Amino acid sequence: MLISFEEFDGMFENVEHTAFRLETRRRYRSDEQTETYRRFAAGRAPGWDLEDPWCLSRREQVALGKRFERVRIMDNPPTPGQRYLLDNAERNCAVGEDIRYLWRADAARMGLPDEDAWLFDSRVIALLHFDPNDDLTDVELITDPDQVARACRIRDSAWQFATPYRAFLAEVPTGAERGRA
Repeated sequence: MLISFEEFDGMFENVEHTAFRLETRRRYRSDEQTETYRRFAAGRAPGWDLEDPWCLSRREQVALGKRFERVRIMDNPPTPGQRYLLDNAERNCAVGEDIRYLWRADAARMGLPDEDAWLFDSRVIALLHFDPNDDLTDVELITDPDQVARACRIRDSAWQFATPYRAFLAEVPTGAERGRA
């Protein structure tokens, strides 16, 4: 069942315990349309605003005891979009998210799917659909118990073998976090 973007946004406020995301894409067009991305691509600090509505909401949810976790799949070398997200992880972690990374080759060996999805409270999947231009087009809500159980296994496997953000940052060639090759 497809849900609206507004309904999808509401899921982050209504999550009871955990929200986990598997991020597999090489780029997100929506990122490229931001001022922070333009600064990053020019080799400057993006200028993350830790007081923007997203950050305030995330901190509020974390303060209530909710966990937000991500495993990001990275190419080697990372694409510009992946480097931007690596830089962005500093902001996300500052507001309470726990972000870990896997190299794409390792994710492939593990048999992880090549799909972007959020798993809410180990009960509901929000599968993100993108068009060929890397624009988010739809969010599909999945509650089928077999598919949710599969998503939980994927989450557990990815999380177990993923490297925490700061340790992963040390594995990436110098300058990659600021958009320089």
